[in-house]
Amino acid sequence: MRTALIERNTKETQIRLELALDGGNVDVATGIGFFDHMLTAFGVHGGFGLKIRVKGDLEVDTHHTVEDTGIALGTAFRQALGDMGGISRYGSFYIPMDESLAFCSLDISNRPFLVFKADFSEERCGDYETCCTEEFFRAFAMNSGITLHINVPYGSNSHHKTEAVFKAVAHAMKAAVTENGKGVLSTKGILA
Repeated sequence: MRTALIERNTKETQIRLELALDGGNVDVATGIGFFDHMLTAFGVHGGFGLKIRVKGDLEVDTHHTVEDTGIALGTAFRQALGDMGGISRYGSFYIPMDESLAFCSLDISNRPFLVFKADFSEERCGDYETCCTEEFFRAFAMNSGITLHINVPYGSNSHHKTEAVFKAVAHAMKAAVTENGKGVLSTKGILA
């Protein structure tokens, strides 16, 4: 069973996250409505079972809640994937959303890296600070061991651009974690 349960408690956030790579219910509550919408889209479009509960210091801003959730989600993927063997490893996906287009290409490589090319004209989507999108995916990539490339070549609406990014990453992850019935997909025999 490819699942993980992560509990992360700091002075800034308290997080409980359950992940099932092969499906299940999606139920998200972070205290940030737009972020809940993005994480729900991630779970639904990735076909993942995802339950997230976060209590963060939102009286400061959204940064700690968003970044720490990225840490927890990345850690959950690393745990659920074990030695990262038996999966397709790579995934790429384009998502158009009205006037916006987002692309994600990733490698579950155990070599974390993030390339993030997206600009947001609006500072906020609801209570969510759009600058936190890059922080979320950096935390996710570093803690999951994924090489993650995200690009938004055009778009004008920050809601559309952000949502297209989350959905593109979800679909790319869905492809990458698909079981292929083989060992570790590497000429080295390990992902390191």
